[in-house]
Amino acid sequence: MDYTPISCEFHDRLEDVATLRKQAVIRYRDANGDIQQCTARIADIVNLKKEEFLLLDSGERIRLDRLVEVDGHLLADAS
Repeated sequence: MDYTPISCEFHDRLEDVATLRKQAVIRYRDANGDIQQCTARIADIVNLKKEEFLLLDSGERIRLDRLVEVDGHLLADAS
């Protein structure tokens, strides 16, 4: 699936959560489209091969356009 950039507003929220270094509940769609949930700190937001990812302190990497909700904030484009 091609990467679809997320809204600047939601990207800013992710940066805020990362800067605060607090645990956040993160809901996202996995490769099969199923909703997954984890609780972790956002270690970084990186761009790899024209796709953006959350790097979590758990070692997980989640593509931003697969996010559904982070720290109680819904991604407007999530369906």
